[in-house]
Amino acid sequence: MQYELRYNVIEPKRNTYQNVIDRLGDQPATRYQEATLDVEPRENFHYRPTWIQDRELYDPRYTALQLTDPYSYADPRNFYYTPYVTNRAALHDEFGKTLSYLEGRDLLGRMPEAWRVVLGTVVIPLRHYESGAQLVTVAGARFAYGTSLEQCCTFAAFDRIGNAQMLSRVGIALGAGAGGVLTTAKQDWLTGEHLQPLRKLVEEIMIVDDWAEGLLAIDHVDQLIYPLLYTGLDEQALLTGAGAYSLFAQHLSTWYADQRKWLDALITAWNTDPDHGPANTEHLARIATTWQPRAQEAVAALATKLDGVQA
Repeated sequence: MQYELRYNVIEPKRNTYQNVIDRLGDQPATRYQEATLDVEPRENFHYRPTWIQDRELYDPRYTALQLTDPYSYADPRNFYYTPYVTNRAALHDEFGKTLSYLEGRDLLGRMPEAWRVVLGTVVIPLRHYESGAQLVTVAGARFAYGTSLEQCCTFAAFDRIGNAQMLSRVGIALGAGAGGVLTTAKQDWLTGEHLQPLRKLVEEIMIVDDWAEGLLAIDHVDQLIYPLLYTGLDEQALLTGAGAYSLFAQHLSTWYADQRKWLDALITAWNTDPDHGPANTEHLARIATTWQPRAQEAVAALATKLDGVQA
């Protein structure tokens, strides 16, 4: 008996999921679009928030910054769960390799004294700053309207915890495997004169009702801290015998460059929205006027501790 094998092509009844078809039509879609477009529920909620009963669980009125259609904004990185996790796993794997290299040669302990002081009293305490920023970003993950916005905030909140963990690991390495540096760094965060303006600022941002304003307030601080500590000191570290600082700081500056991609795109979307653009621009200007001077004051106080390593 002979058998003949034949290929039979079965045409799909539709090219993508219904949530994408309703918006874009029945055409091939990217995984990002399928995981994002109109995923957040809009109706048939079981209850309203007990603390603010004129709002729905998902409601655009949790912020003054509005988009006519939240799905007009798209993450330029096209991050949904799988590519985000893959990307961040690679980032932290590379950081782990860098830290192993530093630990294996005791490069952190062999840095000039001034650099070890800066690392212990300025940089490592910022793990608490990252933790505060994570709480602010979580508010965006909870209250942002539309999956396209919410998932960006969710990923950024996880990133903040990752940044805090990286700084903690550097502190443990600086302490030769012990936690003494972390204990001292926490005390500096609580009582160090150079850190109190920043600590106060973060705590005040944490209780801002408008999730987008809180997110942008923290961003005004980021725009000063990250270029100052993780980019600005890079070349100075290489020139003054603190190459170990440059090696781990590059990972944080790389993260910040990635953070700017989705946040800058969101700010542009707010400014250019066809219906709410002018009002959004006014709100953004008010937010900058309110928080930018506070951020400059806080980072200036922190920067006083950098005199020993700056030219």
